[in-house]
Amino acid sequence: MTSPQFRYAALCLTSATLFGCATSSSPTVGSNVQYGDAKAVEQVTNEFGSTDLQTIAESMARSLAQNAAGFKTKPLVTIADVKNKTSEYIDTKSITDTIRTQLMKSGTMRFATSISEMQNQNDELIRQNNSGLYKKSTTAKIGKMEASQYRIDGSITSIVKRSGDIKDVYYKFSLVMTNTEAGTLEWADEKEIRKTSKR
Repeated sequence: MTSPQFRYAALCLTSATLFGCATSSSPTVGSNVQYGDAKAVEQVTNEFGSTDLQTIAESMARSLAQNAAGFKTKPLVTIADVKNKTSEYIDTKSITDTIRTQLMKSGTMRFATSISEMQNQNDELIRQNNSGLYKKSTTAKIGKMEASQYRIDGSITSIVKRSGDIKDVYYKFSLVMTNTEAGTLEWADEKEIRKTSKR
């Protein structure tokens, strides 16, 4: 009788060209690249990194979802660019994209085209309606976009202190949600992060 181990090895050998064999270790590329856990805590430097992005996005999405639970219907929201007031480059759109993705998955909010994406939306409408390439009955009509009821925007700031070989970085990420028609603030929250390193 064939042993289970032998059958598994034969199966791996047969299907290796298509799928490869499952192993418990991370996949590798070449000899010096290895996949890691995207959720693992990043400790390479004390500059803004992936762990900070994930921490901020999860905190803000959770707070926004709790606030949206008080609405009778799902609010229609657009996101403005978050202002980077730090001294380093931070892709703030990546933060708001992650917040939006988590909120859409939770089903607590609907999102209109963001302010930074509006030009692409306009270009697509013009292309469909003015190029002459499409049946008029199938084109998306100009003037039919649904206006957002609320706008989310905010900023990220930092304070950097150095003493000898110690570097301390403090980040504060602030978001607010404004009622577009009334101009009133409906929600606001902040997330603070402090990172200290020694040379």
